[in-house]
Amino acid sequence: DLAKGHPGAQIRDNAMSKARFEFRWEDQFNLGFDPDRAREYHDETLPKQAHKVAHFCSMCGPHFCSMKISQEVREYAASHNMEDVESAVDAGMKEMAAEFKKQGSEIYREA
Repeated sequence: DLAKGHPGAQIRDNAMSKARFEFRWEDQFNLGFDPDRAREYHDETLPKQAHKVAHFCSMCGPHFCSMKISQEVREYAASHNMEDVESAVDAGMKEMAAEFKKQGSEIYREA
C-alpha cells in the first residue's frame, strides 16, 4: 500500500514502525492486515504469557535483538550521563574490550 501511494498508508506504516520499535505487540497485531494470524504466528514461536510483553521477538531472540540492543545502548548512555549514543557506544566498546582481555582474549571458550 505504501509503494502504491494509498491514502493513509504512510501514517499506518509509521505507526507500525513505532509500535515495533517500542515492542508494543498488541499495537503491532492490530495495525497488521490480519491481526488474528499475526497473533497465531507470534504465539507459535513465543507461546508463554510472559512473551506477550517481551522486548524481543523470536527471530533473533533476547540476546541478539537489534532493537533490544539499541534500547540498552540508550539506557547505558542515560545512566552514565552521556549526551549521545556515540559516546555510549565508544565507552561500551572499551568496557567490553577490557572484559575480553580480562577473560583471556579467547574467542571460543569452554561452556
